[in-house]
Amino acid sequence: KKPSISDLGWLSGCWQMNDNGKITTERWGMTTSNLIIGVSQTVKDGKSTAFEFLRVVDNGHGAIYVAKPADAKTETAFMGKKITANEAIFENLKHDFPQRIIYRLQNKKSLFARIEGTKDGKEMGIDFPMTRIKCE
Repeated sequence: KKPSISDLGWLSGCWQMNDNGKITTERWGMTTSNLIIGVSQTVKDGKSTAFEFLRVVDNGHGAIYVAKPADAKTETAFMGKKITANEAIFENLKHDFPQRIIYRLQNKKSLFARIEGTKDGKEMGIDFPMTRIKCE
């Protein structure tokens, strides 16, 4: 079975991580059969320090995660490798870093996100443990 966006309903909503006062929030809209739209924003001391536009779209061949960070000139696409009732893995082995994006629903109030891959010849990963918050 090819990864389907309709299986990402668990991602909808607002998720937040507090890393010593640096607050990162991801807001994901309603999941439809062909699209879910998200945005990530990081705030430190009341000032936005980073943001990223996100979407998972079905191109007819499966789910594709598309990210456009604020400082990027172009979008980057990651092919859906696995989407289940509690996990989504997207991959682009040609991208500099990350090459993989992982979301894993721990429970209804806890989301584990991770980016990983090779950077400067070394395997590395960055974890983003988030909790569900009320969307504002």
